[in-house]
Amino acid sequence: MSAPASSLPARWRSLAAPGIASLLAFALMASLGVWQLRRLEWKEAIIARIDARVNAAPAPLPAPDAWASLAPDDYEYRKVRVRGVFDHAREAHVFQAAGARTREPGFLVLTPLVLASGAQVVVNRGFVPQRLEKPQTRAAGQVAGEVDVTGLMRAPEARNLFTPPDQPDKAVFHVRDPASIAQAYGLSRAAPFTIDADETPVPGNWPQGGATTLNIPNKHLAYAWTWFGLAATLLGVFGAFAWRRLKGRD
Repeated sequence: MSAPASSLPARWRSLAAPGIASLLAFALMASLGVWQLRRLEWKEAIIARIDARVNAAPAPLPAPDAWASLAPDDYEYRKVRVRGVFDHAREAHVFQAAGARTREPGFLVLTPLVLASGAQVVVNRGFVPQRLEKPQTRAAGQVAGEVDVTGLMRAPEARNLFTPPDQPDKAVFHVRDPASIAQAYGLSRAAPFTIDADETPVPGNWPQGGATTLNIPNKHLAYAWTWFGLAATLLGVFGAFAWRRLKGRD
């Protein structure tokens, strides 16, 4: 049986603390949902910019005297073309658990391209399986003379606490970092970015270009709905709690 009506004011007062706590939690969850919607707009703009750059016609590579002033956001994924001579003696290998078109482990082959000015750009020529790590096992692909390279400009890949140290004596590096490769191989005029070469076939078919990964996660809409759903659930739970409290049913 319900309690007498005279006790209703006390019950209303007993809802104050839970109500304030629920209101604050609701506001926090709703604001996180709105923040995720803003992050969605930001991520969609990035994806649209990358898509436009990847599908644009290749432009000439910026001149070496402009490299120092370039910001990664200004050039990341821009399609460029450049002419030079590969310095195969300074080839670097970055380990990959699997290639873009194979589950076989292997390496990205990063080779300095020497421009007519003497400056160098480290080019990610593409993937080779582990059995073809040594250059002599794919000698046909070690092209000589001037070559034209078309590809995407890439910012240096960041290291983290779990990145192993490089082994330049074995030509093994663990991130696409042109500064590390330049320091290890004595490249005095290396660009602060790399170029991911496109899928243009090379003699012997190795390395395989087109190794750029464009899988950019965008889960912000799902995150937003999660926060809004939690906020709505909280309102429902508090409403049921308040109804039972006012009816005298604990």
